[in-house]
Amino acid sequence: MDDKPEPGPLSESSELLFSFGVIADIQYADLEDGYNFQGNRRRYYRHSLLHLQGAIEHWNKESSTPCCVLQLGDVIDGYNAQYRASEKALERVMTTFQTLKVPVHHTWGNHEFYNFSRDYLTHSKLNSKFLQDQIAHHPETVPSENYYAYHFVPFPKFRFILLDAYDMSVLGVDQSSPKYQQCLKMLKEHNPNAELNSPQGLSEPQFVQFNGGFSQEQLNWLNEVLTFSDKNQEKVVIAIFPFSPRPTVCAWPGITETPWPSFGLTSVWCVSSPATLTMVATLRIRLVFTTST
Repeated sequence: MDDKPEPGPLSESSELLFSFGVIADIQYADLEDGYNFQGNRRRYYRHSLLHLQGAIEHWNKESSTPCCVLQLGDVIDGYNAQYRASEKALERVMTTFQTLKVPVHHTWGNHEFYNFSRDYLTHSKLNSKFLQDQIAHHPETVPSENYYAYHFVPFPKFRFILLDAYDMSVLGVDQSSPKYQQCLKMLKEHNPNAELNSPQGLSEPQFVQFNGGFSQEQLNWLNEVLTFSDKNQEKVVIAIFPFSPRPTVCAWPGITETPWPSFGLTSVWCVSSPATLTMVATLRIRLVFTTST
């Protein structure tokens, strides 16, 4: 991205607590430049790896080293599957990530599922669930193996939560499974188009095949984690793919703002992936001291 704003200097009334990196939509493929599905955005498939390398070099040289990096999905492009190059492309990207000096937390987007099954991803290097934290004496905050989500604490009183936005989806699931049939039924109930990736004429245009959603099981788990954070006055950062103001890029079923209720003492920020845009950022968390008169 051009014209990236530089973080301003810390004021006398603020203290830098920690920082973390964010990168999204790398969509690497060993292919010549092309265009997105709509044909209105140019894709630089090979060049995207250079952006990743540049981001890693920047993070490694930061005077205040980021505590971690959030990778928000679509790490390789779906075109790799057509050329049977998915594993090779993923290995090249993950080898590049190995040069990063801090942990990487991965979320999964639709392009992951264009290339791999959910079972494959669960056993791949894109599963960073081993980095999760456990909350002692609160088993209700332990995520199920039925979806890919977890939470961790990068700094005291801050909790990061990664969500599985394709928990309910026809992508990456065995077509003979009950879950696939359930998701396909839900999709067709809201999208009568022959082309299920088309939102044409839909009152709820998020119901397209390349989207997904949250199961009630995952939302119940999220509620438990947020409740714990609320009671313990933690700040929460939620990392999720996909979440965008664009009506066709949001989660089923009908979620267009946030899939969680408002909590009193907890500040909740959402870090999400803007569609079809490679995003690189370093976010700094500051503590601001205020005095009352």
